[in-house]
Amino acid sequence: MSNSGLVKSSIGRKLVMALSGLFLLVFLLQHLIINLLSVISPTSFNEVSHFMGTNGIIQFAMQPILIGGIVIHYIMGIVLTIQNKKARPIAYIVDNQKANSTWISRNMIFTGLTILAFLVVHFIDFWIPEVVTKFINQDWSGLEDGIEGFRYHHELVGKFSGTRGIVKASVYTIAFTFLGLHLAHGFASTFQSVGFRHGKYTPTLVKIGKAYSVIVPLLFALIVWFHALVSAH
Repeated sequence: MSNSGLVKSSIGRKLVMALSGLFLLVFLLQHLIINLLSVISPTSFNEVSHFMGTNGIIQFAMQPILIGGIVIHYIMGIVLTIQNKKARPIAYIVDNQKANSTWISRNMIFTGLTILAFLVVHFIDFWIPEVVTKFINQDWSGLEDGIEGFRYHHELVGKFSGTRGIVKASVYTIAFTFLGLHLAHGFASTFQSVGFRHGKYTPTLVKIGKAYSVIVPLLFALIVWFHALVSAH
């Protein structure tokens, strides 16, 4: 089957969505580890952030791949949702969906679009200023103007300072809650879609997925609140 044929088939779309989802699961974990450094070791956070922000492979290869993965995941999700609704126009009557599925599984598109809205805000808040600094101002040094050392940790704390920081932390927490709901179903579904099904190992995978969907969003939220509350004092 050709690549175009793969994407046009229902199974192909699910596979593409699952693979992009798997990629995003790995990215989330990597992003969390770097963010944890902002709490544990600001110096290490600055050094890692500078490396991630100036390394050519990451900047010009991995970042476009990441953005592409996000776009593909959402496009496939929307297409599959529309496809499923067309295939079951009276699903609630015939299939009794509410009785046979969870609220989370029925509303993956809703939680996904909520997360997408948050990502847009997050990109505007963090990624756009970085693009302006590096590509428009041509400042790749990572140094803070007038201060010895990198600027990344200071900028992060500044974004969550004062009353505005508390409001922003609250918005982020809501987004992380929806992320957890999305992951609660999406984690196991991703592995199932790529064909990983085993009577012995699948229950363990489901447990790992539940733990991931709670721990990862919770740690993200705790990091945000740590900076918001520390900045407030």
